[in-house]
Amino acid sequence: MDRRHFLKGASVASGILLVQPGVADAAFAGGGTEAVLPRVCSTWDFGVAANQAAWKVLAAGGRSLDAVEAGARIPEADLRNHSVGRAGYPDRDGKVTLDASIMDEEGNCGAVAAIEHIAHPISVARRVMERTPHVLLVGDGALQFALEQGFPREELLTPESEQAWREWLKTAKYHPVANSEVRDYGIGPRGGKPGDAGNHDTIGMLAIDAKGNLSGACTTSGMAWKLHGRVGDSPIIGAGLYVDNEVGAATSTGVGEEVIRNVGSFLVVELMRQGRSPEDACREAVERILKRKSVRGKDIQVGFLAMDKRGRVGAWAIQKGFSYAVCDAGKQDALIPGKSTY
Repeated sequence: MDRRHFLKGASVASGILLVQPGVADAAFAGGGTEAVLPRVCSTWDFGVAANQAAWKVLAAGGRSLDAVEAGARIPEADLRNHSVGRAGYPDRDGKVTLDASIMDEEGNCGAVAAIEHIAHPISVARRVMERTPHVLLVGDGALQFALEQGFPREELLTPESEQAWREWLKTAKYHPVANSEVRDYGIGPRGGKPGDAGNHDTIGMLAIDAKGNLSGACTTSGMAWKLHGRVGDSPIIGAGLYVDNEVGAATSTGVGEEVIRNVGSFLVVELMRQGRSPEDACREAVERILKRKSVRGKDIQVGFLAMDKRGRVGAWAIQKGFSYAVCDAGKQDALIPGKSTY
């Protein structure tokens, strides 16, 4: 059973609405000239629950920045989610390190990378933005700052994650598999096994509030079994996340190294500035990655998600398997299969 049919069946049982691509274009891409706001969108199936938390803020007239932080904290706290937050799979040394970034409508931004022992890196990233003159704090310095700000120090390596890591140690082979899942989460697994390296499942979230202001958030535990100290695109402003309140916002998921090399989210926003729709901008950014001789498209997955100033949403990925969730006044639980090159 392929992912689309699995999702369709599972979504009926779970109460999640799976919108087919053609319907998604009409219902959520907002091809017309009318503005659709407030609205929030996010990557992957766990974006549905994250969106619902964000929507509570937006529906009450709240700020988009507050909405994306509230939404991102949901998968960060979910012990079933082994690619974001406190239950994330560790690096090859058995250490759970987390990355996150956040950006508001005024261009303010904050991020943390390779932070340990803090369950909600997205909230630490916001503190970096609001309470320091810096954009990015890393490693021990990020942890020191978080503790000084009152965040509790926690052991993030859960028994389940430790078991998976010890199973991986039997071979210690690092083999990233596109669309692989090393967890069984939400409405179903995406294939893969503990020996595989999940190479995506960042949650990227974009929101526009009732005032027409955009914000974004991105948070992840990164690739399973990565080298200690590896940092992907998620905490890199312009790569994993970018917001320009005059144009739109974008976020990414997948192999972070390829997104960084192309400054992917910034590229998507600049393409929208030139007049592309969110979907067309995401597609062109994916094609830029595929033009690199070093990239074999069917071996990796990268996906982009974008929202423009009118609240129109679009996405594109290298290959099938990517999905995203959209939430607005009309629907709070829509999961949409992303379009892809392959």
